[in-house]
Amino acid sequence: MAEQPSGTTQPPRGLLERLPSLTILGPLVALLLAVVFFSLQSERFLTGQNFSLILQQVSVVAVLAIGQTLIILTAGIDLSVGFVMALGTMVMAKFAVELGMPPLLAILCGMAVTTAFGFLNGFLITRFRLPPFIVTLGTMNIAFALTQIYSRAQTVSNLPDAHLFWGNTFKLGETVFTYGVVLVIVLYLLVWFFLSETAPGRHLYAVGNNPEAARLMGIPTQRVLLLTYTIAGFFYGIAGWLLISRTSVADPNAGQTENLETITAVVLGGTSLFGGRGMILGTLLGAVIVGVFRNGLTLMGVSSVYQVLITGILVILAVVADQISKRRS
Repeated sequence: MAEQPSGTTQPPRGLLERLPSLTILGPLVALLLAVVFFSLQSERFLTGQNFSLILQQVSVVAVLAIGQTLIILTAGIDLSVGFVMALGTMVMAKFAVELGMPPLLAILCGMAVTTAFGFLNGFLITRFRLPPFIVTLGTMNIAFALTQIYSRAQTVSNLPDAHLFWGNTFKLGETVFTYGVVLVIVLYLLVWFFLSETAPGRHLYAVGNNPEAARLMGIPTQRVLLLTYTIAGFFYGIAGWLLISRTSVADPNAGQTENLETITAVVLGGTSLFGGRGMILGTLLGAVIVGVFRNGLTLMGVSSVYQVLITGILVILAVVADQISKRRS
């Protein structure tokens, strides 16, 4: 057996596994290139105030995208995210303003509604073996209709302070940030720990990679799917609370573009649409990438139509890269 040359050592396997992968390096490089490009195009781009604004603008989509990421990791999809969130915000607002319910209890009721929709999605998918696309397309329309009926297509204002908490600000140096941005970062760190350091998190990856193999290994695949959709619904409720805090009203027409925006963030973040591969922190980078492009193009005076066009091109390129990566592996 050939001896290893003196003076060289092999890095511990655990260290290699913890080195950043292409899944996270790709979105990070894309984000850095975008920042460099837009900072050269506009003097206002690379400022603390503008950076804070970008984080505030993407905070709601970023939280929604946590739930979307968990579902896509299982090789599923959720088209109902934005409309379920809108229904949750309406429950939070009307329960507090019109029914006189204590604000925190009203917020919990709104989260219970979004969590129940997540459970419903998971139950229909696991119990009746229905395609996630069809199930969530149906619940998307149900949530939208219920929101319009319950709200009578009217916004709710004059919300209690508890509903607006995440919109409060604090100073870090000369830059003002909202508490909502801090919440987003904390949530991503918690979900990252769950996925990378716990057995249930690894089970989620296994189900998305090969559900039959996961079942033969003793993993309760149907229970994992049900819990994944339910937990995703809970995150939609948190996103609804954030949205109310940002806008100071509950709007029944909110959430109509968030469905595609969350998928965009997930795909740009390097998570495979075929399940089993991806990192939650990549989704955060994907959401920020979209925010950076829209903010930078706005500062350059580019029409919003072209912003949508460029975002669509980015999504297609990300999916193509994912397909090439899957075929090679």
